[in-house]
Amino acid sequence: MPGVPPVPVIVRETHPADFGSIIRLCERVYPGSTPWATEQLASHHAVFPEGQFVAVDPSSGDVVGMAASLVILWDDYEPQGAWRGFTAGGTFANHDPARGRTLYGAEIMVSPDLQGRGVGSALYAARRSLAERLGLLRIRAGARLRGYGIHADTMTPVDYVVAVIRGALFDPTLSFQLQRGFHVIDVVEGYLRHDPESRGAAATIQWLNPKIATPSDYGVADPRLAPFVPRPAP
Repeated sequence: MPGVPPVPVIVRETHPADFGSIIRLCERVYPGSTPWATEQLASHHAVFPEGQFVAVDPSSGDVVGMAASLVILWDDYEPQGAWRGFTAGGTFANHDPARGRTLYGAEIMVSPDLQGRGVGSALYAARRSLAERLGLLRIRAGARLRGYGIHADTMTPVDYVVAVIRGALFDPTLSFQLQRGFHVIDVVEGYLRHDPESRGAAATIQWLNPKIATPSDYGVADPRLAPFVPRPAP
């Protein structure tokens, strides 16, 4: 948010004592939807504790943001697959550190009253640092197209994504992620259930680890998006 200073936060690994705060945060971010369940959050912590983060207000100790991720072998999944498949129904039971090279971003959310204040940026930075520390090739995620619903009767999801990339339209989720070094490699319809804002559509976004990525890693699934993916210098 231009002209608004960032708020100080501490980003750390999620602890079981944070689960209640995360559920309450989820209820504020996604009103009317089913929040993360304690059992799901406990499963995340059990299989991959270092991949789960909270952003904490140091003055109050309140959880004001969270990020949840797991490691997968991308080739095990259909590129047009839904969120439930990539996350084993939200449990992360499919976490595969032995074979996986992709850190999959299953969730990131920020308290509504602090969006645009640097909390999301701090969580993304922690996620990138984790991918580099683990020697992973990339981060991928499904970017929920929050603004697509109001354009769905006149634009396809791909047309909408291209308009956002070009700057002709603003999407509250995707525009932020593009500003954080991600690029769109595909568009998936039916990624989410029961989401009128996105009509279920999401953009598959990618950040490549510059320390290990090769030119062949910069390909895209949908050739219509190829002009918008930068290539490494020769």
